[in-house]
Amino acid sequence: MAGENWTREQTIVVLNLYCKIPFNKVSSNHPDVIRISKIIGRSPNSVKMKIGNFGSFDLELKARGIVGLGNTTKLDKIVWDEFSNNWENLGYESELLISNFTNEPIEKTSRIDLDNLPLGKERESIIRARVNQSFFRSTILSSYNSKCCITGLSIPDFLVASHIIPWSKNDKIRLNPHNGLCINSIHDKAFDRGFITITTDYKIKISQYFNEYKFENAVEDFFLKYHNKPIILPDRFLPSKEYLDFHQTTIFKK
Repeated sequence: MAGENWTREQTIVVLNLYCKIPFNKVSSNHPDVIRISKIIGRSPNSVKMKIGNFGSFDLELKARGIVGLGNTTKLDKIVWDEFSNNWENLGYESELLISNFTNEPIEKTSRIDLDNLPLGKERESIIRARVNQSFFRSTILSSYNSKCCITGLSIPDFLVASHIIPWSKNDKIRLNPHNGLCINSIHDKAFDRGFITITTDYKIKISQYFNEYKFENAVEDFFLKYHNKPIILPDRFLPSKEYLDFHQTTIFKK
């Protein structure tokens, strides 16, 4: 298909991949690039270049001096604009396209566990939710190079794609990667319950709740030593200052 124009469906699938691979690790030899190239019938190099095209639209990459490729198409920009503010649709639609390309169930291509689920519409709803959750997690971990933004821990089993504004409070941004942080499971629980927060200048703030326990070595090691320390910023999808302000003013236990 080297001489054929890219389709909308192929382009959306590569945008999905753009979200899931750290930009500095994209290459024609990357296993996910090779896998997607086979699925959509394009060469690994053309998939790599398409990812580079999307990188040229990413203002956060530009701010860091990283410039994507310059051979973008009108379709690239249309797809980028369509989904960059519509993350709910991107997650499920792109995963559904991968399912259609491979003629396999979406739960298999998305690698989600669906044991002991009910049948009918409730099952469909759960599948959609889990596909979206998986996409959100992949996007957040990729943005942070699979490292906790507080500690730098890089063991995936202990990392959480944490929502800044809980999804229960605003379902319109629950898949927006600007509403996500990559945090280890202990600090994720503390963040979720308001014992720690992150300020709009991306510094960690520890609640005075811990003053009662400040003489415990574990409290010092897990929490107090991080007070006023900057987080490790992501390569893409910088946390929204609006969302961080909401967390600090509404959820944080001062």
